[in-house]
Amino acid sequence: MRKIIITILSLLLIALSIIGGMAIANSNKKGKPTFNKIVSTVYTTTIENKAIPVIITASGSLTAKNKIELFSEVQGILKQTSKNYKTGTQYVKNETIIAINSDEFYANLKAQKSNLFNAITAIMPDIQLDYPNEYLKWKSYLNNFDINKTTSKLPETNSEKEKFFISGRGIITNYYNVKNLEVKHAKYTLKAPFNGVLTEAMVTQGSLVRIGQKLGEYIDPSVYEMEVNINESSANLLKKGIKVTIYNLNKTSSWEATVVRVNGKIDQATQTVKTYLQVTGNQLREGMYLTADLESKSIKNAIEISRKLLVDDTKVFIVKDSSLNLVSVNPVYFNDNTVIIQGLENGTTILSKPLPGAYNGMLVKTINETNNN
Repeated sequence: MRKIIITILSLLLIALSIIGGMAIANSNKKGKPTFNKIVSTVYTTTIENKAIPVIITASGSLTAKNKIELFSEVQGILKQTSKNYKTGTQYVKNETIIAINSDEFYANLKAQKSNLFNAITAIMPDIQLDYPNEYLKWKSYLNNFDINKTTSKLPETNSEKEKFFISGRGIITNYYNVKNLEVKHAKYTLKAPFNGVLTEAMVTQGSLVRIGQKLGEYIDPSVYEMEVNINESSANLLKKGIKVTIYNLNKTSSWEATVVRVNGKIDQATQTVKTYLQVTGNQLREGMYLTADLESKSIKNAIEISRKLLVDDTKVFIVKDSSLNLVSVNPVYFNDNTVIIQGLENGTTILSKPLPGAYNGMLVKTINETNNN
């Protein structure tokens, strides 16, 4: 009886072991994983190739086209004129800007003129005797001689003998001494060479002015030039006469300028070419910092996209059959934030905004922005 019980218990243990092992084995089996496909939504646009203008952006400050620095070539006390010599004072052409006291010098000039007059008077009897045919012209010269006016040119000599006689009496030497003093006397007064405004005044009335001293700066505020530096690669696209739009930093005002000069030399340090624009306008001021958009040429059969859409500088993603495809393009011109490319056919759908983590063959849903542009 005991053997029967032991046998039954053994069979039960074996059966339980088999059942337990099968349960453990079943619990260790992994089910087949299920993947949910993730489809990203992207913004796209349908392209249409056209002529894209190349816009070169450059900045610079305005400088008056007509601008002079005022220096003194004589010494003396600065006199009061009809207008105060101060920054912002406007003058018309030939109006006196600066007058330096010349009383002492002018007295010396008059003395030299008197010497010339006396020297000619002294030779008149000899001229009447030796050169009777020339007497009247010298007499007329003396009659019209005015010590307070600019000295007139000496009468022309009609013979070599007369010329030697006049020169031997020192008349020609005295005459050119007077003319030299008259030229120097004119330097005591500075007149406006054109309508303009005083932008810098470095002396005041009553102060002593010395030879070579800078007195100020004078400009014509009606015409300005703007110097900009253009990359060497783009400089050959610019030509004299091209119209340019320039605007202030806030882009609240704009003006039309013209390319007037393009330097023929490249700056070795920066590899740029200096280009000069001419502009006029009531709101413009010397030293104003402006930005210029220079339209140099147009690139045909091209589109302009954000530089962020470029992959490895030569590829872009297009959308075809609801998936991304990476295709090669030809970048023609790079701006600061955009690039002009060629190589895509009309009607191609491309990304209009970059997609982080994008890859070739990626499934996407599209939102086309073409109609919103």
